Amino acid sequence: MERSLAIIGAGLSGLIACKYVVEKGFTPVVFEAKEGVGGVWNHTAETTKLQNDKESYQFSDFPWPPSVNEVMYPSHNQVLEYIQSYAQHFDLLPYIKFNAKVLDLDYVSGESHEEMEAWDLWGGTGEPFNSKGKWHIMVQNTKSSSIEIFQFEFVILCIGRFSEVPNIPEFPPNQGPEVFNGKVLHSMDYSAMDDEGAKELVKRKRITVIGSMKSAVDIAAECSNVNGLEYPCTMIQRTVHWMLPSANLWGGVKLSYLYFTRFAELLVHKPGETFLLSILATLLSPLRWAISKFAESYLRWRLPLKKFDMVPNISFRQDISSCQIAMLPEKFYEKVEEGSIILKKSQTLSFCKEGLIINGETQPLKMDIVILATGYKGDKKLRSMFKSSILQKHIVGPPTSIVPLYRQVIHPRIPQLAIIGYAEDFSNLLASELRCQWLTYFLSGKLQLPSISNMERDVQMWENNMKLYGGNYFWKSCIGVVNICKIAKSLDTKCSNNREKSSLCRSRNKWPCRLQSGHQFEFVILYIVRFSGVPNIPEFPPNQGPEVFDGKMMHSMDYSAIDNGMAAKLIIRKRVAIIGSQKSAVDIATECANANDK
Repeated sequence: MERSLAIIGAGLSGLIACKYVVEKGFTPVVFEAKEGVGGVWNHTAETTKLQNDKESYQFSDFPWPPSVNEVMYPSHNQVLEYIQSYAQHFDLLPYIKFNAKVLDLDYVSGESHEEMEAWDLWGGTGEPFNSKGKWHIMVQNTKSSSIEIFQFEFVILCIGRFSEVPNIPEFPPNQGPEVFNGKVLHSMDYSAMDDEGAKELVKRKRITVIGSMKSAVDIAAECSNVNGLEYPCTMIQRTVHWMLPSANLWGGVKLSYLYFTRFAELLVHKPGETFLLSILATLLSPLRWAISKFAESYLRWRLPLKKFDMVPNISFRQDISSCQIAMLPEKFYEKVEEGSIILKKSQTLSFCKEGLIINGETQPLKMDIVILATGYKGDKKLRSMFKSSILQKHIVGPPTSIVPLYRQVIHPRIPQLAIIGYAEDFSNLLASELRCQWLTYFLSGKLQLPSISNMERDVQMWENNMKLYGGNYFWKSCIGVVNICKIAKSLDTKCSNNREKSSLCRSRNKWPCRLQSGHQFEFVILYIVRFSGVPNIPEFPPNQGPEVFDGKMMHSMDYSAIDNGMAAKLIIRKRVAIIGSQKSAVDIATECANANDK
């Protein structure tokens, strides 16, 4: 019996989910509100580039094209083209309904909410599919505004966090944007414009950008490129965070080597760790402090932070543990030095007729346009997807808690639904791939979930851990401090230590090998070495290669495959030339000499 499965969103996570469920034999329907794939990469500022180096943001089975070989941080257009090529390569487009906006999800079953609350196992059975329950999905066609309701047995929610619901700061009466004579917009609206439209908007305008993270610095840099010194862009920050000019620190040491390795994660405590690992984390904790100071010292030296009063009040390790680290646009502080970007800090801010009043000053900053780069309300967006108020309460929880997802995928109290791409970490692409693999094993019946109470206990332990290292800037979905450990836990439901065994090693799946016996194996060791199978044949210009030679040409691989007697007959009393300088060339030359020494 074919199971019905829906995927909501055709961004990065949605495409990965589609690819893996198709490989497992499912036929999903993907609902995408926009006209194309790519999610947030469809709408970014012109100067935006990938924050990871491309090697850490690459599909495991689809490498970057040769056109970006010389680029360390691809542009947003290059990233979008890469994602689009992925969808085309794996033939995912036929599964996608474009211009199909999901308005809400409603779980319908024959059981009351009280009965569902009493479940011991996820969905009552612990299985991904349940004949008693189905998801009713209300979908609006964004072209015709028509509405249709679909039914599915399982839903994968891939809507991300950084779109649709902007975080607009609240202001006291008569101190908000309504009293300002200029234009106020959110970075989401700015990023939705095409490049020419955005340039025209800010051209010869006094621009202020409010915010301190990636979108804020990208937009400030873009405004600076358009207006230069004549109309400098002002950037106002309440909290200054550490920003990187590149992914390399002192001596070219990559940030990922310091924070995103198994050794780095030995320096922090993790739920479920053994006594030995706990002792080791305690003993090595001073090293973690030293690494943080190492990074801070480099950034203080590399950037004029002190000169412009932009030294953060929080540690580098706290920022990176709460996913508050971002990459600066090229030559950002050069623009600050020349005066085309003006940096300001302010704990208070209000609007007036002419512009903005900061820090209670009497004279306003006169502005034409204010851009609010103040982030998104991802939790509100997620909550709004559900029709039931009970499920809305379950999915988000209290304001001081994370979204409670077991393995960053499954909500213990919401059946027949998975969420991919909501949690942040060092490489969202890598994490989404591994979580989708874990999910498809579960959908195929290869993995089993713990009880609801055990899943909730696991979620709570990880939340406490994230709060411990994130501190006051604990981010609701960031797993930066234990990136590898959390990703590894997405691979298997049984393991408890940090050195998780992958699902290929432990799962019930088997590798189908095309042998005459038809045998299948639980584990395969690939021992094909390098010096066989595919010979290296030099390339020659037209009419200068082996095709114009009247004699015989072969590769050393073919010669070595001949038995000794046949090899001797082949070369005896022949003029033989050997091209090469390594071991096989010397050996064959010796054989030829021995055969023809008379």
